[in-house]
Amino acid sequence: MIRLIAIYGTIGGLIVAIPMVALMVGPGPTAFARGGVVYGYLTMILALTMVFLGIKHYRDKVLGGAIRFGTALILGLSISVVASFFYAVGWEISLAWTGFDFGASYSKSMIDAAHAKGASDQELQKVTADAQAFATHYKNLFYRFPLTFLEMFPVGVLISLISAGLLRNSRVLPARSGVS
Repeated sequence: MIRLIAIYGTIGGLIVAIPMVALMVGPGPTAFARGGVVYGYLTMILALTMVFLGIKHYRDKVLGGAIRFGTALILGLSISVVASFFYAVGWEISLAWTGFDFGASYSKSMIDAAHAKGASDQELQKVTADAQAFATHYKNLFYRFPLTFLEMFPVGVLISLISAGLLRNSRVLPARSGVS
């Protein structure tokens, strides 16, 4: 099972990390930021199809066509952990390669949003203090890495739950026996 987790998790992680690094390095962080949220979550979902495929592979090839919900869920969560780890490593590579200061950029957007909303001076002071605190914390790898990991992992939890629920039923996409 460990080998299967490593293979499917790595494939999923590379599906999400490689395009992210390529977009950050190629057109640059500002181009990536324009559609980054939508693009990011779409690639996460695409990458996490490896959870479904990994569970199905284990059910059909290793267990002979039947899997319990708990086993499927653990397998899916394990694949999600590996893929999310690759996602976070990909983000770190992107930041290091481009020199992009995401913390400062995000902090500025927080302050700009408060200004656009028409926040009072007191609210602006609070938002500015929070934004500066975030930017400071975000410079620390031990703060940033788990935060980045947690961008993808909850999506993996959801896909693991759905996949485990579907694939515990052996009639859902049953394994094909010899094709004649």
